[in-house]
Amino acid sequence: MAEPADPQSLFSLAGRVAVVTGAAGGIGAAVAVGLARFGAAVACFDLAGADLDATRQQIESSGGAAVVHEVDVTDGDAVQAAVEAVGRELGPVSAAVNAAGINFQQAAESMTTEQWRRLLDVNLTGVFHSCRAQGAAMLAHGQGGSIVNIGSISATIANRGLDQVHYNSAKAGVLQLTKSLALEWAEQGIRVNSVSPGYTATPMARDPAVWEHVKEYEADIPLKRMAEPSELVGPIVFLLSRAASYTTGIDLLVDGGATSW
Repeated sequence: MAEPADPQSLFSLAGRVAVVTGAAGGIGAAVAVGLARFGAAVACFDLAGADLDATRQQIESSGGAAVVHEVDVTDGDAVQAAVEAVGRELGPVSAAVNAAGINFQQAAESMTTEQWRRLLDVNLTGVFHSCRAQGAAMLAHGQGGSIVNIGSISATIANRGLDQVHYNSAKAGVLQLTKSLALEWAEQGIRVNSVSPGYTATPMARDPAVWEHVKEYEADIPLKRMAEPSELVGPIVFLLSRAASYTTGIDLLVDGGATSW
């Protein structure tokens, strides 16, 4: 591939249609707005009742294009229908970020099977449903594409003081799902990578059940603070863009150096 005249164009998403799940808040909302600022038309997915309009308004106020779809990622048929609708509304999907997720604290010995399944249904099966629909759309138009799944440092470490074996297990699954899909779709020009944040200043991190632990954990982060959701935009744009055209199947840790100790 020839080097473009303007190196910054390597990171441009102009002309791309992107799907972002979990786009009503936290990392998903920041990423949806960020992708639009890099030129993508963005389809924002989240649950019914979530404030998707706030994300759309942010995108449109900056001159971007956005549509919203109320969809539960645990419903594979609904995800498939929504991705197909985006193709009709905005054009062929060529980029996606899967940020939908939940978490809650529960000791393993008292965790019910229902609790275990609920979290894995959203955080792992939901990512599979999303990738399946997005990948199928990219395969159908034959122009390749790029998918980024949101993992977590909890896939690499077991967080001190947090009872979340279900969450850690699901996020570890996301990393292996990402790698497996990357290899399965590589020859068709679809790249699949993950970004694993450390503690990030989202409503989930400020939940009273974990907030005191998070404050203690901050002291152990080499950069001495949590990430802002907007700080995930750059790494994700890189992986979606032509700048990462030879990058697939990786997990990019964005954790302030926390896992380097």
